[in-house]
Amino acid sequence: MTELPPAIRLESVSRHYLMGEAVIRAVHDVSLSVPSGEFLALLGSSGSGKSTLLNLIAGLDRPSSGSVIAHGQDLSKMSSLELARYRRQTVGMVFQSFNLLPRMTLEENVELPLRLAEVDRSERAARVGEALRRVGLEKRTGHRPSELSGGEQQRTAIARALVNRPKILLADEPTGNLDSATGESILTLLREIQRNPGMTIIMVTHERTLAERFADRLAVMGDGQLLPNGAPR
Repeated sequence: MTELPPAIRLESVSRHYLMGEAVIRAVHDVSLSVPSGEFLALLGSSGSGKSTLLNLIAGLDRPSSGSVIAHGQDLSKMSSLELARYRRQTVGMVFQSFNLLPRMTLEENVELPLRLAEVDRSERAARVGEALRRVGLEKRTGHRPSELSGGEQQRTAIARALVNRPKILLADEPTGNLDSATGESILTLLREIQRNPGMTIIMVTHERTLAERFADRLAVMGDGQLLPNGAPR
């Protein structure tokens, strides 16, 4: 039986920026393999490079050197059009700020990626309903973001990230705007999503205690590089 490729493989990935005459090494020579179905927490202080690395995995930015390979596809060799398709079909993203559109209902916010991906109108309601059931908000479909708590808004953002049935879920500080109890409930939800149907999750966080409780493995960044103390739990 052929072994499946890792969900994500980074091969000597660097992302450098020029600021005047100075070179900023946001990510420098990072190699990392994330097996399909793993929940990886990416830790590090502010400016350590973890969000830059997540953007490279998301196809929102391109590496200065090295390769980002997602399910066997090398993102660094993709055209802008191919990267846009990868972001629509393979990756779901959740951010610290919920990024919900205030004038749209919860249902309309979750449906938006389907409209952008030109999914047939006849399929959309069932897909939106499925995503909302997974996050426990199927009874709040007509509410607008201002009528939801912070935790409910983040659950809505997670439903929106799941609606295109991605293979990889990327979460950038998903508990950063939430109190500790609500943050814990969001991570419990992510853990449930990962277990069924075995989705790969990469989460950027600065909350090591929560990461140790919920993630399968920690990877720790500092000064743009992976540090050796991100061992499995």
